Amino acid sequence: MSGHITEIVIFTTLFVLVSGMGFVASRWRRADNLASLHEWGLGGRSFGAWITWFLVGGDLYTAYTFVAVPALLFGAGAMGFFAVPYTVIVYPMVLLILIRLWSVSHVHGFVTPADFVRARFGSPSLALLVAITGIVATMPYIALQLVGIEAVLKTMGVSGDLPLIIAFAILAAYTYQSGLRAPALIAFVKDILIYVVILVAIIYIPARLGGWGSIFDAAQAKFDATPAPGDGILLNANNQLQYVTLALGSALALFLYPHSVTGVLASRNRDVIKRNMAALPAYSLLLGLIALLGYMAIAAGVTPIGRDVNTVVPQLFDRMFPDWFAGVAFAAVGIGALVPAAIMSIAAANLFTRNIYREYLRPDATDAQEASVSKVTSLVVKVGAVLFILLIDPQFSIDLQLIGGVIILQTLPSITLGLFSRWFHRAGLIAGWVAGMSAGMLLLYNIANPAIDHAHFGGSAFPLEKLGLDTKMTIYAGFLALIVNLAVAALGTWIARTAKVPDGPDATRPEDYYADANDPRIRDLEVTGST
Repeated sequence: MSGHITEIVIFTTLFVLVSGMGFVASRWRRADNLASLHEWGLGGRSFGAWITWFLVGGDLYTAYTFVAVPALLFGAGAMGFFAVPYTVIVYPMVLLILIRLWSVSHVHGFVTPADFVRARFGSPSLALLVAITGIVATMPYIALQLVGIEAVLKTMGVSGDLPLIIAFAILAAYTYQSGLRAPALIAFVKDILIYVVILVAIIYIPARLGGWGSIFDAAQAKFDATPAPGDGILLNANNQLQYVTLALGSALALFLYPHSVTGVLASRNRDVIKRNMAALPAYSLLLGLIALLGYMAIAAGVTPIGRDVNTVVPQLFDRMFPDWFAGVAFAAVGIGALVPAAIMSIAAANLFTRNIYREYLRPDATDAQEASVSKVTSLVVKVGAVLFILLIDPQFSIDLQLIGGVIILQTLPSITLGLFSRWFHRAGLIAGWVAGMSAGMLLLYNIANPAIDHAHFGGSAFPLEKLGLDTKMTIYAGFLALIVNLAVAALGTWIARTAKVPDGPDATRPEDYYADANDPRIRDLEVTGST
C-alpha cells in the first residue's frame, strides 16, 4: 500500500467530495415534501434534458461496464465489442416505447413498470411476477457495481472488505436522505471524470505503447497463442450468431430493467425523452473507446490479480499513468459505481413498495407511508448487494449479471408489447413468463465454462449442438428463452380466448399514450399517487 499513497489520497478525497454532494442533493431542486415516491423515487418527475442525459447515461454505463467490457476484450477479443452495437441500436428501438410509457405513467401516476402491467391487463398476479422479476434481475446488478470498486482497491493494495462496506454504507445513507436527486447530481461529476480519463487514456497510453498498430499486433499474438477457438480480434463462424443475438437481446433488455425506466419516468416531458434518445449514443462512442483498454492492457503486459480479470484496467492505469492521474482514474471508476447503484436500489425498492407492499400488505397506504417503506427497502437491497460480494465468489456474481439479462427479457411481452396492444390475454402472458423463465434457466444451467471451473451457469452462450444440431455455433440463451415465452404466450392467449376465460379490465385509454406535460389528463401527482 505504501507505493500507492498518492492514488489513495486522491481517490478518497474525490469519493468523499462526491458523497457530500449526495447528502446535500436533498436541497437541490427541493420539493415542498419529499414524503412520496413521486418526489423521493422519481425526483418530482421534473428533470430536464441535461439532467436526464447525465442521469440515464450514468445509470446505463456503470463501473462494471468500465472494467468488465475491456476485461472481456482482454480475455476473448472481438466478442467483447457486442456492447457497442447494442447501445447503438437500442435508442431508436426504444424511442417510441419510452414516450408511450412516460405518457401513460404520468396520466395514471405509475411509478414502476409493474404498475403499468397491473392497469393494462387488470392482473395483480402478472404485475407481481413483473415486480419480482425486476427485483431479482436488479439485485446482482447492484452487487456488480462493487466489482469495479473492489478491482480498484485491489490495485491500490487495499485489502479486506471494510472499505467496500463503508463505501456502500455512505451510499445507503445519502440515497435514504435524498432519493433520486442524489444520483442525478452526482452523475454530472461521474460522467465528466470518465470522459476526461478515457480521452486522456486513448491518446496517452497508445503513444507510450508504440501506437495502435503495435497494440492490435500484441492482441492478435496473444489470441493466436490461446487454444480457445472463439478468441481473436475478429469474429469467426462459431461466435457470429452469439454476437448478433447477444447484442439484440441486450438491446431489448436494457430498458426493461427497472432502473432504466426510473430515469425515464423522472423526465419532465416527452420532448426530454426524444432529445435524450438522440443524444445518448454519444456514450456508445465512449464505450467503444473504453473497450479498447482491454487491448491496451495486453500490449502493456498486464496480468490479472489472481484470477480477477476485472483488475486489468485499474492495473493498466496504475502502470501507465502518473500516480496523481491514476488516482483520478480510480476515483472515476469508484464514483461510477455510486450513480447506478443508487438508482438500482431506488427502482427495486419502488417495485417492492408499489407492487408487493401496497398491493398485498397495505392497500390503504398513504404517500408518506409508501416513501418510508421504499427508503427502508432501498437499505435492505444495498445490504443484500454487499452480501452478494462478501459471500459469493465474485466471478460467479459476474455470471449472475448475464443471468439477470435472461430473466428481465421475460417481461418484454407484458411491458413492451403491452404498450402497443392488448391482444395478449393475461393468462397467456403468465404462461409465457413461466415457460420463458423455465427455458432460460434450463439453457443457462447447461452452459459450462471450464476456464472458471463452472459446469453450469458459466455464461450466456448456449451451444446449438446441445439441441441436436451439427454445428459449433452458439446463441444467446436469453434470445431462445424469449422465443419460447412469446410462442407460449400466443398459444395461451388463443386457448384462453377460445375457452372464453375472462380477461382483466384495461384501465388505460388509447389517448393516454400520447399525453404530454400540462395535459389536463395528467393527475396532480403530489396529491394522487395510486395506480
